[in-house]
Amino acid sequence: MAAPQPSSDKATIELRDVRKSFGAVDIIHGLNLKVEAGEFVVFVGPSGCGKSTLLRMIAGLEDVTAGDILIAGRDVTDLDPAKRGIAMVFQSYALYPHMSVRENLAFGLEIAKVGRDEIERQVNAAAEVLKIGPLLDRRPKQLSGGQRQRVAIGRAIVRKPLAFLFDEPLSNLDAELRVSMRIEIARLHRELGNTMIYVTHDQIEAMTLADRIVILRDGRIEQVGTPRALYEDPDNLFVAGFIGSPRMNIVEATYLPGHKVSVCGSVIALDRPLANAMDNSTVKLGIRPEHLFPTDQQNALFTAQIDFSENLGSTRFLHCALASGERITVEVRGDGDVASDGTIWLACEPRHLRLFSANGERLR
Repeated sequence: MAAPQPSSDKATIELRDVRKSFGAVDIIHGLNLKVEAGEFVVFVGPSGCGKSTLLRMIAGLEDVTAGDILIAGRDVTDLDPAKRGIAMVFQSYALYPHMSVRENLAFGLEIAKVGRDEIERQVNAAAEVLKIGPLLDRRPKQLSGGQRQRVAIGRAIVRKPLAFLFDEPLSNLDAELRVSMRIEIARLHRELGNTMIYVTHDQIEAMTLADRIVILRDGRIEQVGTPRALYEDPDNLFVAGFIGSPRMNIVEATYLPGHKVSVCGSVIALDRPLANAMDNSTVKLGIRPEHLFPTDQQNALFTAQIDFSENLGSTRFLHCALASGERITVEVRGDGDVASDGTIWLACEPRHLRLFSANGERLR
């Protein structure tokens, strides 16, 4: 019996204890996740973390070893890709080189035996959304990388899917094109409202596009949250170090009785106690570069030696070394009178400090 087709124009996607193994090697370790209808969720993580494998499992291009995948509330774990109501956009564009843009957009509809007038209407509608109308009679080899990616997205749009899956679609583009295409994809999501899952290794893409980010490591979910929540309140050192460019500064410290920490010879009174930290235990102190600011020697939390000043217009990043040998980065904005070399004294408001246990788990 054919599987019932959902009627909604967008859908939830749910993973229930999903696992993937290649022989004796476990790749995905029992993931649970629900993507809400119309949500833009980004899978991000280092190379080899399993993000593309997970996307391909949702698409039906990889078998699921165990667990269930639900789209629009129906179990699609064993369904063919064509019956899942999704469309996938690859980094390689996957366009037919011998066909025009118009023919590439129409091909899937022709296979589905859609009427000629309806094909023309849908192709023209997709071309208008993506602003590729003038390109309809060109072949892929006559297009730039950004134009080819728009055609690949257009081919997905005409299928009217419940959800779009993007597998690192911008990785083949140069830096300037990546920025413009990020804007286009964000605009497309606002206009269409479809559920979208987007895989990338680029945290800037993740931070700028996502409603929520799923951070993966070694086939496990480390944290799920809004870009701001992940940036401001990472659950562990991995997330703290992965999200943010430059990354969060991590410095060794000691947790003292009375809810204080000792770091680099200074004692800081915390703004609230740590219920799960033991007195006199070694902890890791996390501070974002923008939360450190120059001060006088008497009020300094850190005394650092500036090794290198990275000038980026209105922003400078000072790459510094502490007496302990640990390295930190300081963000300086505007025209502040800060030297580009020599010694600098730095302070930070206690509310911006993030503390982690020696094994990397968040303490506050």
